[in-house]
Amino acid sequence: MLQALRGALAAFRRTPVLVVISILAVSLSLFVFGLFALTAFNIRGALSEIEERVEIVAYLSDDATAEEAGRAEVEIRDHTQVLDVRYVSKTEALAIAGRELPEFREVFSGLDANPLPASYEIRLRPGYRTPEVVEAVTAQVIAYPFVEEADYGRDWVARLVSLQRIAAGATVIIGGAFAAVAGIIIATAVRIAVAARREEIEIMRLVGATDGFIRRPFLIEGWLTGLIGGLIAAFLTYLAHRFVSATLMEINWLPAEWLMLAVLAGSAYGLLTSAFAVRRHLRGL
Repeated sequence: MLQALRGALAAFRRTPVLVVISILAVSLSLFVFGLFALTAFNIRGALSEIEERVEIVAYLSDDATAEEAGRAEVEIRDHTQVLDVRYVSKTEALAIAGRELPEFREVFSGLDANPLPASYEIRLRPGYRTPEVVEAVTAQVIAYPFVEEADYGRDWVARLVSLQRIAAGATVIIGGAFAAVAGIIIATAVRIAVAARREEIEIMRLVGATDGFIRRPFLIEGWLTGLIGGLIAAFLTYLAHRFVSATLMEINWLPAEWLMLAVLAGSAYGLLTSAFAVRRHLRGL
């Protein structure tokens, strides 16, 4: 193995231009895929933040007693789908309206009676924020006789689910296309490198070298090329993230696991395409 590593490093020194071209092909193709991953990750994060705002607001009648409201609050909170229930009294509702609607502050302050109802603000657990679950929980809440109305923004929730499905589908389709293009570019670069050393392979065969002995330096060379290309792609993606955050808008950086997978993918691409290219050339000799 040590001898194979020396052979791979010697090949780097003999054909530096070809090695640089191969590394650039790997890094640029993975960089394009990294940009897409960065975009998809932030879109998914934005949709998750919007999804967290999905809640049911149930309005109580004025004749609801404190005992009834408290007992219902406990029962609603015990539902499997419910993450949290917050009781908003009539007084608190008026204060919130005055704070969030300053243009109506004088109107609210001039009223003899508080016209706003008490309410429950019900938040659902992750995974249960679908239109079907929201409707089912809303129906259970409306069943209480002192609940006059419940609202959750039916159209808004349906659009959110549609956006999530579109984003997931686009991630799979476009991400798969970028991965395929990256694989083709990397495979082409490695095949060119192997073809350029066809005479060297022939000489090694003539002096009695086994296929395994010939193949090992090329495999290590492809692995190193993919590894270096993956690291460069990760660095370029980070620069793109910093540029967008500094000039356009603040975006989130990719998880460390995603970066590790990108570097591993680059090295794996280099290793597999080298193995395939060398195998084809050895069969042709």
